[in-house]
Amino acid sequence: MSNSEVSTDRVYTQEEIQNILNLAIADHACQGEFSRSQLVEIASDLGISDAVLQKAEQTWMRTKDDLAKREEFNQYRRAELKQKLVRFGIVNAGFAAINLMGLSFFLWPWYLVLVGGGVWLGLKTWNVFSLDGEAYERAFQRWYRKNQVRKVVSHWLGRWLSV
Repeated sequence: MSNSEVSTDRVYTQEEIQNILNLAIADHACQGEFSRSQLVEIASDLGISDAVLQKAEQTWMRTKDDLAKREEFNQYRRAELKQKLVRFGIVNAGFAAINLMGLSFFLWPWYLVLVGGGVWLGLKTWNVFSLDGEAYERAFQRWYRKNQVRKVVSHWLGRWLSV
């Protein structure tokens, strides 16, 4: 059997077809972006109806928006963690300075703050970099609702002040 006979008799799963087409599109001579008309043409060549394509496109756009919101949330959490790290460092530097000045009665509470704060900060860091689970989802939903309320209030306040 030659290679051409093997390739014509071969049967592919849907996942294999998706992978092969992804590679083919990535290697396409166009090496750029595709227009929506090209997307429709490719879909029609594959026998995909306009309704199915439109539904898939809407799902893709929602997923893309959700990923962008989650990335914004993750950046917000990292910035918040950096602020907490700086505060922790300033407080402990202050205790260290007081201790170095010879006020030794602050020695024991300083270590207590250092250890207790370090454990607290370690847990906060773990939460910031843990990107899955129920706690992450609750925190994301809470942040998203707060941002939505902030946008609505800002919009209405802006309209009210511009009148």
